[in-house]
Amino acid sequence: MSMLLGIDPGTATSGYGLISDDSNEIKLIDYGVITTQPNLPMEKRLLLIHNRILELIDLYQPESCAIEKLFFQRNVTTAIQVGQARGVILLALAERNVNYAEYTPLEVKQAVTGYGVANKKQVQIMVQALLNLEKIPTPDDAADALAIAICHAHSKKIKDLNSIG
Repeated sequence: MSMLLGIDPGTATSGYGLISDDSNEIKLIDYGVITTQPNLPMEKRLLLIHNRILELIDLYQPESCAIEKLFFQRNVTTAIQVGQARGVILLALAERNVNYAEYTPLEVKQAVTGYGVANKKQVQIMVQALLNLEKIPTPDDAADALAIAICHAHSKKIKDLNSIG
């Protein structure tokens, strides 16, 4: 059984989701968000995100991590801030020697719903179904992080099968 960490990066809110994956079943371990206050200086917000990711890694010891790839956004300021959050998250992963993979939103939607242009609600419903949860995980950033972790689990299985053949 392997523990996988999914992360949906952001400076105001970074979602995280931990799942275990054995050959037959994906199970929920934990999920939530790391939030920072907008009145904090950016360097303090980034330090908080970095330290919280380190705490999660130390607590759960994930085998690997999946993080959403930064895609071009119309709002350049938002894209830069997300890039900064991704940077401190990748630094934390490197500090703890955790391998990671990156997935685009389209790849995550395809892996979770089978449809690359699924809407947010469709992805959330599939996360709920795949993890056998009573309700859709909230907030959205946490549900997105779980979807990223599920995508990584599916992708790892395909890579493992391809390495056998």
